[in-house]
Amino acid sequence: MLLIGCALIISSCTPKISTTVSKNYSALDYRDEVRLLGLQDPVPTDSEELGEVKIGDSGFSTNCGWDLVIDNAKMEARKIGGNAIKITEHTPPSAMGSSCHRITAKILKVENFDHIPASAVVDSSLIDADYALLHVYRHRGLGSLISYDLHLGDTVICRVKNKWKETIKISKDGRNTLWAKTEAKAELPINIELGNEYYIRCSVKMGAFVGRAKLELVDNQTGKAEYQSID
Repeated sequence: MLLIGCALIISSCTPKISTTVSKNYSALDYRDEVRLLGLQDPVPTDSEELGEVKIGDSGFSTNCGWDLVIDNAKMEARKIGGNAIKITEHTPPSAMGSSCHRITAKILKVENFDHIPASAVVDSSLIDADYALLHVYRHRGLGSLISYDLHLGDTVICRVKNKWKETIKISKDGRNTLWAKTEAKAELPINIELGNEYYIRCSVKMGAFVGRAKLELVDNQTGKAEYQSID
């Protein structure tokens, strides 16, 4: 009975996953890449739609951050031979509602990824540019009333707020540090190269009194999809 009870508790803490399959192929290996396409990315012309996956809140879900939700969606795609997921809907956590990221995504089988500009490839407008782009964003979540200044070295570059995003041009290259301070100081070393773009995920984590700033440098593919999902 104890084991059954533990299993029920664990399963109730995971997101609710619903997958509709219209066609399937041999399952992919867990190590095979599944490309993530954001809300504003077009559906590749040479792709085949295999189904749809919806990941939501079971009512008791606690482990449903963005990374886990996307990993779950990719896992569902691999099961039916899909090598890409295209997000069509995204509802971020809400202070007065669910604490989960909820998404709907198409599962696709893409024949030729060469037709899709990889998110990690720098936008053509940045070729030979004398600046870099810093995409800073924050989803709804813990500490929604807490805002903080984001510094690059000695300079304040923006004010980070709840459910917010901003793209900032940076003209100074080289090694530097992004940092923010609430009740404690959070630091993120970054090596900026002109002509490149970087995605910085900001959030607030539990603290002793008012919460602590959290800064993460994420890969361009993930960062672009997350950035696009914020209205």
